[in-house]
Amino acid sequence: MAYFIFDKLENVDGSLYRIQENLSDLNNTNINQNDYKIIEDTQDNFNSVKYSLKSVLKFNNNIIIYENTPIVPIIKNELKFKINEIKNIINPFLKNNKNHPLFDRWNNYYNQLNSLDLDSITYPLNKSLEQYFNDLGQPSYNILQLP
Repeated sequence: MAYFIFDKLENVDGSLYRIQENLSDLNNTNINQNDYKIIEDTQDNFNSVKYSLKSVLKFNNNIIIYENTPIVPIIKNELKFKINEIKNIINPFLKNNKNHPLFDRWNNYYNQLNSLDLDSITYPLNKSLEQYFNDLGQPSYNILQLP
């Protein structure tokens, strides 16, 4: 089962804080789990959010409200900007969590982002970066999975 971590603001748009693919990842988050509402959901819904096919609007009781996310074609400069944004979010985790159990995963992903040859991609890219990596058989993580 996958886990969706929310601020404890029920029925409020934008309260999703993190997503974790499994119990091990959930238990390795850098949060006090008692401070959040954690809802189990299916792997299919997790993948839909991870690959930006769906967005989480909010939760009501233990039900997550989703909406389909339209595919927006990405051009090279936009992808470059997005990658830099992701790296800027990952970098503080790497600097401050060298002994974290998931450090190697995120360090390897950071290096994967750094080494991506943007010129080898056909534009516009009609899928998320996470889906692009997955389609290539490479590790792919949504920034919401960061511990």
